[in-house]
Amino acid sequence: MPETATPPVAAAPSKFKIFLRRLLSFVILWTIVLSAMFSSNKALSDYVFLFIMVFLVITGTAEFYGIAAKRDLVCFEGWGVLGAVLLIVGTFLNLTGKIGTTGSPARVNDFETSFLILFVLGLCLRQFFSKSNTAGMLAIATTLFGLMYVAWLLNFIQKINFFFPNTIEGHYFLLYFILVTKFSDSGAYVVGSLIGKHKMIPRVSPGKTWEGFGGAIVGSVLASVVFVYYLGNKMTGMNQVHAIILGVLLALAAVVGDLIESIFKREAGVKDSGRFFPGIGGILDLLDSLLFNAPLMYLYLRHVLTHP
Repeated sequence: MPETATPPVAAAPSKFKIFLRRLLSFVILWTIVLSAMFSSNKALSDYVFLFIMVFLVITGTAEFYGIAAKRDLVCFEGWGVLGAVLLIVGTFLNLTGKIGTTGSPARVNDFETSFLILFVLGLCLRQFFSKSNTAGMLAIATTLFGLMYVAWLLNFIQKINFFFPNTIEGHYFLLYFILVTKFSDSGAYVVGSLIGKHKMIPRVSPGKTWEGFGGAIVGSVLASVVFVYYLGNKMTGMNQVHAIILGVLLALAAVVGDLIESIFKREAGVKDSGRFFPGIGGILDLLDSLLFNAPLMYLYLRHVLTHP
């Protein structure tokens, strides 16, 4: 009987190719967002931005719960994804004054607090009526953490974008924040690939090196200084001193955000957060460095750059 030929196994893409694919996907995604944001049509600008945010939060939250499931952590996935969408849409309506609100930070914070209280109550009621789940505390905790890790952190991107009502100044801060964060990622990859020898935390992420960490800071600071040099006049309170400080802070937070997602994936035994981009990974793989940077950027903007 003739032997059956074994089909050749496709070689896994190199780290460099994966990096380029992720970078290209990120550039395409945010080019669409930023093009809409700087459009002269405010309605188009606002609603395209909302659409992208809803898309990111649905896919990102679903990916997180998928990782949790691989770790055999029970959760109320549908409830969590729905809550994530409602949080994003509700914040958007408050920030843009679509429901008669002023969009002030205090007003939006009150909305978020009220929503989270109701969400936790809803989770408890969901468990109360569950007929099969006997791990109520675990399901509630996992579902709530998924909402906080993805939707709540991602929500700060909206707060940056709409920080200055009826102007496009917030768009410049958002563009600055995204570019500086991604130059941090690029700096870490380039320097780590070329001269990286000393591992940072190999049990969490074997590929991260201290040399790459230094590259992240250098890349972030350079991008920050250059951006502020050319466009700092469009950003309230921004100067070269703040550019250097923010460059360092955002690089640190980006690395931490990347490592945190690596912890989740390693515990679940997966390489990528999802399969949304074949050969690249999922939405969380593109967003991990932004999630912790967004609140940091917002708080610096609110309490340092615009503090009276």
